[in-house]
Amino acid sequence: MKKKKSRKKTMITVLAIVLVLLLAQNLFIGWRFSYGPFKALGDMRMAKISGNAASYSMSNVEPLENAPLTGGKVLFLGSSVTYGEKSLREGIPEYFAARMGWQITKEAVSGTTLADTGKNSYVQRLLNKVDSQEKYSLVIVQLSTNDVGKKQPLGEIAAGTDLADFDTKTTTGAIEFIIRYARDTWGCPVAFYTNARYDSEAYGALVGRVLELQEKWGIGVLNLWSDDGFNAISDADRSLFMFDQVHPTKAGYREWWCPEMERQLCQWLAGTET
Repeated sequence: MKKKKSRKKTMITVLAIVLVLLLAQNLFIGWRFSYGPFKALGDMRMAKISGNAASYSMSNVEPLENAPLTGGKVLFLGSSVTYGEKSLREGIPEYFAARMGWQITKEAVSGTTLADTGKNSYVQRLLNKVDSQEKYSLVIVQLSTNDVGKKQPLGEIAAGTDLADFDTKTTTGAIEFIIRYARDTWGCPVAFYTNARYDSEAYGALVGRVLELQEKWGIGVLNLWSDDGFNAISDADRSLFMFDQVHPTKAGYREWWCPEMERQLCQWLAGTET
């Protein structure tokens, strides 16, 4: 009897420890990543950052007169930068919805890659989560930093242009697949956008590759990486605009990235060279 009581006590103790650890884990995930049952803790933390002040909300963006594709449906495909991970989920899609009057679909999952590494890759979400019967006027794709961060193979530009020609296990093959699939499915233009410059030679090489693909496919490239002037901001502005090297705050999107993306996009949609 004593042994049974001892085993029962031990099991209860172990269970209690496991529950405490799970609670601590979920509290940390909520606080650190604004995810899960305690994501409100993370939102509270992020809201205290100066770059995420309410004054930078996308609800304060003034509509653009005679905006291109006004009322059109636009798909944004990306990872954490498209999601707005460090800006309380307000970022590029929300800016353009307010500025252009677009109806947006935001298909964004943090930590995901263009290269087809599993069910949450850009390719798989495009195939399985985005409605192929929708009528999109434009597809805008984030050139993900995760592909270089996770050391996905860059791959080679395919000789052909058929879906079967592309090795989607590589970043280049996935980009070409996305372009061709979007054109076949919705018959609409496709644009990719880059991050602003940060300390990564590998991402610089990926930007170079998407510029090569622009020559092949005639896609739009909203290039925030290459312009020295755009990237030459003060330390004070960088502290306000960026949470880290990769992720903007609300202020970073609204005051820095999005106006330049808008300028390049409007020029491209009007048929001029960006």
